[in-house]
Amino acid sequence: MKRAVSHSGEKRESVPKICLSIVFTEANAKVPETEPSFDTFLKRVLHCDLDELVPSQANVVNLPNALTLLRIFIVPLLVVVLLTPFSESWFGVPRHILGVLMFLSAALTDYLDGHLARKRGQVTRLGQLLDPIADKLLISAALISLVENQLAPAWAVVIIIGREFAVTGLRSIAAVDGLVISASKMGKFKMLAQVITITLLIASSVAGKPPVANFGRPFPAIEFWSVPELRSAWSHVVGPEAITPTDWQVLIYTAGRAMLWLVVISACTSMYGYFSSFYRAVVADRTAKQQAKNAAAVAVSPE
Repeated sequence: MKRAVSHSGEKRESVPKICLSIVFTEANAKVPETEPSFDTFLKRVLHCDLDELVPSQANVVNLPNALTLLRIFIVPLLVVVLLTPFSESWFGVPRHILGVLMFLSAALTDYLDGHLARKRGQVTRLGQLLDPIADKLLISAALISLVENQLAPAWAVVIIIGREFAVTGLRSIAAVDGLVISASKMGKFKMLAQVITITLLIASSVAGKPPVANFGRPFPAIEFWSVPELRSAWSHVVGPEAITPTDWQVLIYTAGRAMLWLVVISACTSMYGYFSSFYRAVVADRTAKQQAKNAAAVAVSPE
C-alpha cells in the first residue's frame, strides 16, 4: 500500500483523493486553533467515505421509493385484470370494479410518493428516475388495454402516448444542456384529466367491452347523440321511466369519451408549451453566452 510522508517524517496511509479534497476544503474554510490529530483527520475521512461517496441503504429504500415501486408492480396486474376474458369476477369483485380500484390506487401512489418525499426530506436520485417511468408505464398500459377492449379509439391513444415520449425526450435533451423543464399547470391538468378519463372508461365496461353496440359501428368521435343507447339512457334521465344500471354505464362511457377529447387537447397544448419553453430557454442561454463572450473580448482588446 502506498504511504504518504507527513511534515514530521512519519508515514501514514493515503486516503481517497475525493475525501482528501473535502477534508482539506473544510480545513481551509475553518482553521482550528490547534492542529487536529490524525485520529480526528481519519474520522473525517471515514465519515466522508460513508456518507458522501456511498449513499446508505436507508437513503434509497424509503417509503416514497417503495410507493413508486408498488405503482410499477401494479401495472402488470392491472393489465391482467383488464384483458383476461375468462372471468368477470375476481375474488367476488366484478372485473371492471377491481380494475378501477387498482388503477386509482396506483394513481394515488403517484401523488403520495412525491408529497412524502418532499415532506420528509427523502428525495433521492432513484425516486427522481423511477417516478416518471412509473407514471408512463401506468398510463400507457391502461390506455393500450382500453384500445384492446375497444373502449378508446387508437388515434387518441397514439397522440397521448406519443406526447409522453416527446416530452420525455425533450427533458433529456434539456438536461444535457443544463436546463430544467418543470411541470406546467397544463401538464398537471392533463394528468388529472387522464386519471378521470381512464377511470370512467374502465368503470363503464360490460364484460370488458363498451356498453353500446351502435348497430355494430364504432362509437362516433363527435356525434355522440346519434348512438341509440345514449338516446335511450337520456330519455330515462329526463323522462318518467326509471334509470337502469345499463343506462348509468352508457352515460359514464359517454362522459369518458368526451373527457378523452379534453385529454388529447390538453396533451397537445402542454406539449407545445414545453417545446416553447425549451426554445426560449435555449435562445436566452445562447444570447447570454454570446454577450459574455463579446464582453470578454472587449475587456482584453487593446485601447
